[in-house]
Amino acid sequence: MIQILRKDKTAIIALLIIGITLLVGLLAPWVAPNDPIETRITQKYASRSSEFPLGTDHLGRCQWSRLIHGIRPTVYLSIFTMVCTIALGGFIGMVAGYSRGWVDNLFMRLVDVMLSFPSQVMVLAVVGMLGVGMRNVVIANIIVKWAWYARMIRGSVIRHTHQNYVLYAKAVGANSGFVVKRHLIPSVLPEIFMLASLDIGWVMIGISTLSFLGLGIQPPAPEWGAMLSEAKNALMTHPTQMLAPGIAMVVLVSSFNMLGDSLRDALDPKER
Repeated sequence: MIQILRKDKTAIIALLIIGITLLVGLLAPWVAPNDPIETRITQKYASRSSEFPLGTDHLGRCQWSRLIHGIRPTVYLSIFTMVCTIALGGFIGMVAGYSRGWVDNLFMRLVDVMLSFPSQVMVLAVVGMLGVGMRNVVIANIIVKWAWYARMIRGSVIRHTHQNYVLYAKAVGANSGFVVKRHLIPSVLPEIFMLASLDIGWVMIGISTLSFLGLGIQPPAPEWGAMLSEAKNALMTHPTQMLAPGIAMVVLVSSFNMLGDSLRDALDPKER
């Protein structure tokens, strides 16, 4: 798979964009030229300069610094949400797919109930019950999305359970823990990476949307969705305020989607 991705220029470009973004976010306190929450009313809507590479917002805050510091809540929390979702959904899907019987029926009926509701409506309902804040947004996304991963991973586990190497391991007396750890997890893991890379863009958009609506991260903390929300108030007078966070969101989400497409092509024998 790695050799196939090396030949895919799209995947290389996407990995570079994602890697650079994550590195800049990690080094945000040292890379950002200014304090992202420091207000300078006298420099309200200042134009681009050496001190403010992208100008300032309605409170005189450095847009470039806020964009850099916004990587952590926007991207890192999306990755954290995805990891927790996969861990919960993967565990349930693995148990249901391998155990079958009443355990499988119990978990799948719960999954059916969760998937019967529109995901965005469920997220808004959970945030409404728990209250505003980024922590509750993350919890809401995990609660809503784990069921989809549980179903997908269950199907993959069932498919691999009938492969000869798993049947042979059972025939020679290998216990369930060995079969799952040695055979099923390595077989399912590449598919999980593919699904996650395709879905993480939607998680980013979902988290930013809730921040845009005022339900996620609260001012004055920088976050791309919150920056777009603040910029919409000056859409007619200073429309360029929306460009930086908007373009950053489009580029990064597109990079994750392109990486997911490349992983799908590398993992799918029919595509190869």
